[in-house]
Amino acid sequence: MKHTGTRPVRLGPRSVAALVLVSLIGIAAFTWPLFADAGSAVTSHAGDAPWLFAALLPLLVAVVIATIADCGMDAKAVAMLGVLAAVGAALRPLGAGTAGLEPMFFLMVLSGRVLGPGFGFVLGSVTMFASALLTGGVGPWMPFQMLSMGWFTMGAGLLPAPQGLRGRGELLMLSAYGFVAAFAYGTVMNLQGWVLLQGLSSGISFEPAAALHENLVRFLAYVVATSLGWDLGRAALTVVLTLTIGSTLLKALRRATRRANFEAQVTFEGPKKGAPGEAAHRTYVTYEPK
Repeated sequence: MKHTGTRPVRLGPRSVAALVLVSLIGIAAFTWPLFADAGSAVTSHAGDAPWLFAALLPLLVAVVIATIADCGMDAKAVAMLGVLAAVGAALRPLGAGTAGLEPMFFLMVLSGRVLGPGFGFVLGSVTMFASALLTGGVGPWMPFQMLSMGWFTMGAGLLPAPQGLRGRGELLMLSAYGFVAAFAYGTVMNLQGWVLLQGLSSGISFEPAAALHENLVRFLAYVVATSLGWDLGRAALTVVLTLTIGSTLLKALRRATRRANFEAQVTFEGPKKGAPGEAAHRTYVTYEPK
C-alpha cells in the first residue's frame, strides 16, 4: 500500500456553493436589524430564530451531501464527524460559566485544520447543536451559535497549508488564529444579543431609529463593557491548550484520517514480476489521493 500524507478535505464546486449560501443567510440573519426600519418586526432576533433554525438544518445536510459528492467521503468520515461532535459537546460544559473558559474551541481549531473548511463548518455547527441539547441551552440564540461556531471551525480549515508547515510553526499559526477567532466569535454572538436590548435609554443599547454608524458605535461600547474579559478568557485558554497538547491531538487526528482513507481511491494493480524462479501471484492495493 502506497503511503501518502494527510491533507484537509478539499472544497469542490458544490461544497463551495452550499457554504456560500448558508453563510449569506447567516450574515443576513445577524445583520438585518441594523438595516430594518424602526417600526419593522425584524428589529428583534427573538422571532426569527425558529425560521433560521428551520433553514439551517437542511443547509447543513446540503453541505454534507455536497462534500461527499465532491470528495467521495464515506461512512467513516461521517462517523468521525459524529465522534468529534460528541467530544466537543462534552468539553463545552467543563468551563462554561467560568470566565469564558471553553475548552471545546481549541478542539474545533485543530479539527478544522486537519479536516478542511467544509467538514469543519458542519462539525462546528453540529457540535454546538449537540452541546445545547446536552446542557439545556436551547433558545433563540442556538441557531446563531451554530452558525458562529461553523464559521469559527471553517476558518481554521481555510488557513494556509503548505506541506512543510508542521511542528512549532503550525502550532503558532493555529494559536494566533484561535486567539483572534475567539474574539470574533464573541463579537458576532454579541450582535445577536445586543439587538434585543432596546428601549433601555442607555448609551450602549440598540436603537432601531438610530443611524447605522451610531448603532455601530453603541455596539462597540457594548462589546467592551460586557464581554471583552469573557472573550479574553476563551482566547487565552485556546492558545494554552493548542500550544501544550495541540501537537499530540493533530497527530491523532491525522492518523485517524489516514485510517479512514479520506479522499482516497482504491487502485488494484496486477501481479508484479518477482525474482527469477519466484511465483508472481501477489495482487497489490494502492490508495491514491484524489
